[in-house]
Amino acid sequence: MSAENHHIVSTFNTKLDALKVAHEALLTRKNEKIEQGNGIFDRYLYPVLTACHTPLFWRYDLDEHTNPFLMERIGINGAFNSGAIKWNGKYVLLVRVEGNDRKSFFAVAESPNGIDNFRFWDYPVLLEDTDSPETNVYDMRLVAHQDGWIYGLFCAECKDPHAEQGDLSAATASCGIVRTKDLQKWERLPNLISKSQQRNVTLHPEFVNGKYALYTRPQDGFIDTGSGGGIGWTLVDDITKAEVTEEKIINFRQYHTIKEVKNGEGPSPVKTPKGWLHLAHGVRNCAAGLRYVLYLYMTDLEDPSKLIAEPAGHFMAPAGAERVGDVSNVLFSNGWIVDENGDVFIYYASSDTRLHVATSTIDQLVDYCLNTPADGGRSRTSVEALIKLIDKNKALLH
Repeated sequence: MSAENHHIVSTFNTKLDALKVAHEALLTRKNEKIEQGNGIFDRYLYPVLTACHTPLFWRYDLDEHTNPFLMERIGINGAFNSGAIKWNGKYVLLVRVEGNDRKSFFAVAESPNGIDNFRFWDYPVLLEDTDSPETNVYDMRLVAHQDGWIYGLFCAECKDPHAEQGDLSAATASCGIVRTKDLQKWERLPNLISKSQQRNVTLHPEFVNGKYALYTRPQDGFIDTGSGGGIGWTLVDDITKAEVTEEKIINFRQYHTIKEVKNGEGPSPVKTPKGWLHLAHGVRNCAAGLRYVLYLYMTDLEDPSKLIAEPAGHFMAPAGAERVGDVSNVLFSNGWIVDENGDVFIYYASSDTRLHVATSTIDQLVDYCLNTPADGGRSRTSVEALIKLIDKNKALLH
C-alpha cells in the first residue's frame, strides 16, 4: 500500500471511529425530566429521536474503497410523527423517517424505558404496493385490536391525476391499512374507500356493535378541509374491504379556537373507567402560518362517538426550540403508550423534525378533561370562568 493510500485509509478509520463514538453517546444519553411542569404532564430535556439517531449504516457507505471521504450517501432529514405500542416489555415506536429526498418511510425503534436509549431496528419497513402505488407514506397509527391483530393506519399520498398542467404540488390522500402479528411481517390491505380525502384515520381498539370503528377526518382537498367538519366516526363491517358509507362528525371544528382550520384524531383512544380518552391535534391560522397544537377530549364508554368532555384550548403547544424546524410552530402526535400502572408516555413531534416524549398518568389526564372548563365561545365566558376560579381561591386563602 502506498503512503498516500495508507493515509486515506487511516483518515477514513479515524473519522469512522469518531462517528461511532458520537453516535453511541447520543443513543445512550440519559434523558432528564424538566422541572416545574404544569401538573398535567412533564416534558423532557432531549428529543427521544432525531435524524442523527438513525443507524450510521443507513446513511454512510462504510467501505473506504467506494466512499474514501466518508460522505453521507443517503441523507436523513427527520424522525418524527410516530405510532407507539408496548411490545414484549419494550416501548416500541413506528417512526416516520424522512429522507433528504422528501420521501418518508416507516422504521421501528425501541427503548427499555420509553424515555431514552431508543435504537432503530436494522431495516426499515418495506410496504407492499397497492394497485396504485403511492409516492409517499407517513404518520402511522398503531393499535392492538380486539380481533388479535396489530393494525397500522397511515396516510398514502399520490400526485393528483387531475392537477392542472404544470402543477407539481397537487396531491391526493388516502388511508392505507396494514396489519401484523409481530411488527416484522406486514400484510397490506386495500386502502380505505371514501368519497373524501382522508389523511388522519385511527382505528378504535374494540368492536362497536360487532363492527370496526374508525375515526376519520374528511376533507375536500389534500390541504384544505373545505366542507369537512372535524373528526368523523364511521363503522365498517370488514376491515379487509373497508369503506366509509355513513360518517358523522363527533368533534367539530369551531370558529376562533385552536381547531378552526382543521383537527384530527391522534393515536387510538385509551379506555378509562370514566370514558374513552382521546388525543387530537388542532390547527389554526395566524400571521406566522398554520399553528398545530394538541388537545384532549373524552367520549362515552358505551357510545365512543358521544362527546362527554373537552377542556378549552390546547393541552400542549410548541415551546422553545420545539417551534423551529422543517415546518415550524407545529406539534403533532399519533402515538402514546399506557403502562399497567397507569403511567402514560405521549410521543409527540415538533415542527416535522424530531420526536419527543411527555409523561403523565391516566388519573391526571382524566382529571384534566373532566374538571377543566370547556370553551364558552366568547371572551366574556372565558373571563367568567376565570373569575369563578379566583373567587374560589380567594375564599380558601381567607
